[in-house]
Amino acid sequence: MPRFPEAPKSLLIQSASRKGRAGTTVSRADLEGPHPSTFAPDAHDEPDARGTSADDAPTEPGPGQRWSTWRSVAKGQRGPEPVPDWLVTRDAAFDTELGILKTGKEADAFLVERALSPDAAPGPAGEPARCLLVAKRYRSLDHGQFHRGTEYTEGRRVRRTRDQRAMEDRKSAWGRAVSATQWADAEFVALRDAWSAGAPVPYPVQIDGTEVLMEFVGTEEVDDDGRTQVVAAPRLTRERPSDDLLESYWEQLTHGMSVLARLGFAHGDLSPYNILAHGERLVVIDLPQVVDLVANPFASEVLLRDCRTVCAWFTARGLDVDPDALFADLLAQAL
Repeated sequence: MPRFPEAPKSLLIQSASRKGRAGTTVSRADLEGPHPSTFAPDAHDEPDARGTSADDAPTEPGPGQRWSTWRSVAKGQRGPEPVPDWLVTRDAAFDTELGILKTGKEADAFLVERALSPDAAPGPAGEPARCLLVAKRYRSLDHGQFHRGTEYTEGRRVRRTRDQRAMEDRKSAWGRAVSATQWADAEFVALRDAWSAGAPVPYPVQIDGTEVLMEFVGTEEVDDDGRTQVVAAPRLTRERPSDDLLESYWEQLTHGMSVLARLGFAHGDLSPYNILAHGERLVVIDLPQVVDLVANPFASEVLLRDCRTVCAWFTARGLDVDPDALFADLLAQAL
């Protein structure tokens, strides 16, 4: 299976712990992980709305690169409209993995650059030439440490009866593979619906099997040596915001929780570790375990836990918030 190339020597990937503070550079040893196969774009897909022409024929991807996967998936597996202006959607683009952002028990998150080929045909004025994405790749039960129990999955149903039976039989290879795919599906659908409804979540670019591509939340900075440093937005848990920013974060967070509640869901694992603080913007991440507030008998317990967890952090920072009042308000919006 082809490998993605190593990150350019002029690029450093950092995970910021606080605004303005440097993080940890990713080592080459961290670049191990599953990598989708190289493939060409689907020639039978619909025309590119951004102006791809018959002459838009780039050179073949280099070793370890792959074509942009935007048009290799069905339209229903892509992010919702309107597509953000920053997203590269042309066929004449390569996906290049730059490094690992986070390793988890169930999935790993990789930084991916999607960039137009240097010899791609000119596009419309203002068209983006490159963008940074996060590729979140779920492992099968054979290679991961899935700990999500029925507390989260109760009330969920899949489209095919065969897949539902397979998920219930985790001893079979098919059941383990289907379970990993269902976690990826659940996260993509949750992100898609939440983003469309105005919740503060990353834009979900697309899903392909067990890989979910989404917006990268962070910054790019050039240091004194001319090297580009890619810095991921810090987790909320490490932040010490001003009083005004703290209140703004609270308003953004409760708005996001309200959006989910009106959609009939609770995050299910909400904490300051699953919230990014990108300057003045708050972004909620990690949504594969969203809980159905109607069909899941554990929903009230899970929602109350979410409320108490986030309220404890804001209370410790000096904001007067009430988890029980928040819980009652969200429950009322969901019913």
